[in-house]
Amino acid sequence: MKIYDYQGKKNVSGRKIHQIRVQREMSQSDLAARIQVEGVMLERDSISRIESGRRFVADYELFVFAKVLGVEVESLLGVEELV
Repeated sequence: MKIYDYQGKKNVSGRKIHQIRVQREMSQSDLAARIQVEGVMLERDSISRIESGRRFVADYELFVFAKVLGVEVESLLGVEELV
């Protein structure tokens, strides 16, 4: 299965995930651990690849990112920037 790029990235949420994680003073390892507690097995390396746009983000992963970071899914997608 081919994963397509959008503007050279495999996801649109990585930049926002990185920004919010840094604002929350959370390391990539901390974020990975909190996501794993929610039942999604992501390692620190996967977080790094997501934030840099080198890894696709599944819809269920996006929901868990939003829950763990305490934000709405729309904010991770940059919806407010489009309006």
